[in-house]
Amino acid sequence: MPQPSDPAADNAAAQVIEQTLVKVSGAPANAEQNALHNRVVDAWRRRHGQGSPKPILTLVGGYAGSGKTEFSRFLSDITGWAFLDKDSITRAMVERLLVSLGGDPHDRHTELYLREVRPLEYRCLMETAFDNLKVGTSAILAAPFIAELADPAWISRLTNRYAAKGIDVAVVWVRCDVESMREYIEFRGAPRDGWKLKNWETYTSGLQTDTSPETAHITVDNRLGAAISLADQTRETLKRILA
Repeated sequence: MPQPSDPAADNAAAQVIEQTLVKVSGAPANAEQNALHNRVVDAWRRRHGQGSPKPILTLVGGYAGSGKTEFSRFLSDITGWAFLDKDSITRAMVERLLVSLGGDPHDRHTELYLREVRPLEYRCLMETAFDNLKVGTSAILAAPFIAELADPAWISRLTNRYAAKGIDVAVVWVRCDVESMREYIEFRGAPRDGWKLKNWETYTSGLQTDTSPETAHITVDNRLGAAISLADQTRETLKRILA
């Protein structure tokens, strides 16, 4: 993103960002949602100014193809917070480990992956985030977080553990319709999605696309790609304002 050239442009950019957040996730309906909105806008204002607020860990979860990675990149563009994608950080390790265990490197659904590999995958992601947070760098994590966000106790433990270290935690769920998710999954053509596409009805029968986890502070509505389209439009608007 371009840097603000003057206070008026900075304020105009901040208003565009705030309006986009309201459009994609609705007007703040609780304290956590309002706090994250404020932190995103504040990060924009502080990015090239003075002051360093305490770091925040933002978990961005959602089903495969929901748009969580794109929305995470958008947040990172605005705030300057570190963007950590699970697949980018762990995919090579996961594939090699699965092969060494006698499995399919692209497996993401069998008991072998779920029991032996997935816990290590998420541990690597969380520890990478903490390395950033403990030196004061806020982090955005893009991963499904399906099991984690379904467990209020897991979120409570994470929140309490990080609060003791002066770190805030926010949870974002990216909601999307099944048809749009399939379109995106087919477009990216990742081998790890092969089983999903071959067994689409079986895979989608277990998805709860009409609701969000109770642990989510904010739900971003990306049905029909609406939120990602707004994010792209916002980037272009900011470029024009700050040109």
